[in-house]
Amino acid sequence: MDNVVPFNKTDIRRNLAQYAEDARGTFASNTERAYKADGKVFDTWREENNIPPETLSSRDIARFVDDMGETKAPATVSRYVVSLSKGFQAAGLPDLAKEEPVKLALKRVRRAKGTRQRQAAPLNVNILERLAMVLTDSPADLRDISLLRLARDTLARRSELTALDLADFTHNSDGSGTVLIRQAKTDQEGEGLIQFVTRPTMEAITAYSEAVGITNGPLFRRFYKGGSLGERLDANRVPSIFKRLAKLVGVDPSDISGHSARVGMAQDLVERGADLPALMQAGRWKTSRMPARYTEHQAANRNAVAQFFGK
Repeated sequence: MDNVVPFNKTDIRRNLAQYAEDARGTFASNTERAYKADGKVFDTWREENNIPPETLSSRDIARFVDDMGETKAPATVSRYVVSLSKGFQAAGLPDLAKEEPVKLALKRVRRAKGTRQRQAAPLNVNILERLAMVLTDSPADLRDISLLRLARDTLARRSELTALDLADFTHNSDGSGTVLIRQAKTDQEGEGLIQFVTRPTMEAITAYSEAVGITNGPLFRRFYKGGSLGERLDANRVPSIFKRLAKLVGVDPSDISGHSARVGMAQDLVERGADLPALMQAGRWKTSRMPARYTEHQAANRNAVAQFFGK
């Protein structure tokens, strides 16, 4: 029999309010935004299909999965289901997202499209060298090359980069430095992580901060029209910055994303001989799945067949 949510608005509101209070400060801001955005996608679909919340069933969610699977990647559809599951739990309701009809719908989507995700194009060392030939001393160029260089040095995620303050950097005597990443995805307890920063990147950051007059507070900031300095740069702006830099050197920006610096640096490290454990440590990956995926072409060019034929 298909399960239906026992819908009681008063109880649900109370449970959601209590969950919000209990969970305050435990999720990264990007995770919270994703849950809300995914919930809106489902609510819009439900309203368009005239499904009242009080009659919602697991087969309705399975229909949602099938419909989303027509235009969305399997990974995106799976994320929608995870968000719905979290919402049911927070509301104190039976988790319809884990019922068999939903599981079968997810299998249909994965089987129809496969689970391989399109990988972000790399921003590698070659692109970095080409950018050095075309960038100017404008505030935007100085900021953006500093952002890209730091993203590569630290393999930091976009939210980690934009959370940095100038005071988080320490200069070494040889011109290199270190940076304290206070809010890392893999450091939910907030202990902080120290990452190495190369000399060229430290020089780029110094040139940028001095040119725009940043002496404390957020390092990466937005610019208003006319060039005046604004507030902390939003993490969602990082992909468009990377796309702009790629376009400057004739690289198709369509596959450039906020992950492109991590992909590029991971590939560059493997080209220089880094093995998978060293790569995982550098990028703070807990499992080998993503770094192995990022560097699969480099690994293929090093496999036994390639070595046999003297690749």
